[in-house]
Amino acid sequence: MGEWTKRFGLKGKHALVTGASKGIGLETCKVLADAGADIAAVGRDREGLAEVKAAVEALGRRCVAISADMATADGPVKAAHDALAYFGHIDILVNNAGIALIDRLEDAKVADWDATMAVNLRAPFLLAREVVPGMIAHGGGKIINISSQAGTVGLDGLVAYCASKGGLNMLTKVMTVEWAKHNIQINTVCPTVILTPMGAQVWGKPEKGDPMKAKIPGGRFGRPQEVADAVLYLASSASDMVCGHDLLVDGGYTAI
Repeated sequence: MGEWTKRFGLKGKHALVTGASKGIGLETCKVLADAGADIAAVGRDREGLAEVKAAVEALGRRCVAISADMATADGPVKAAHDALAYFGHIDILVNNAGIALIDRLEDAKVADWDATMAVNLRAPFLLAREVVPGMIAHGGGKIINISSQAGTVGLDGLVAYCASKGGLNMLTKVMTVEWAKHNIQINTVCPTVILTPMGAQVWGKPEKGDPMKAKIPGGRFGRPQEVADAVLYLASSASDMVCGHDLLVDGGYTAI
């Protein structure tokens, strides 16, 4: 076995993944487990969490399914505490849970704005704050925040989503300034449209999706595994010198 596989391997690591019951979160759990990590899978869909648990255990890794709501202030804290109680400490935190509520700026509802900020921005802050002391005590760790190309460019009708992901990118940089000295690498993955259930809901209709697809030099939307593979890189020792970076998985959208 080549040395490069060791650099990308996660044997003996414990990963906490939010939004784990479907889409990018489900694929991320499977990819990290395939690389050797045990998984704390967090979500609201109990049937989906059971599917994740079965998939991870089929790869020979341990998995604890944790039901928690990232929209509440208590949910992320509960999820972290449950994961820490099971594994003792977390080596890899993947803040993947997210929502996208569509409305033009002048019609945006305060309740939708608050819900988006709670899930997309507050929850990653709260989870990281809970698991980082253990990372410091164990000599380091990895935090991967799943952001979006919408955190770097504006998109029509997604005012709260864009603002939340832009905030997540900046939160990542502040985390880097404060925690990189503890051998904790914090980065974002910023995908374009990914064909998850949420992605299909927002971009599935041709009149909505085709104009967006035309702006992507690669000519297509992304797949969940392509995001999960980027997460694997950032979760592994191969990326130990990458910190405070926004990794765009966007088919070239932001190159134009």
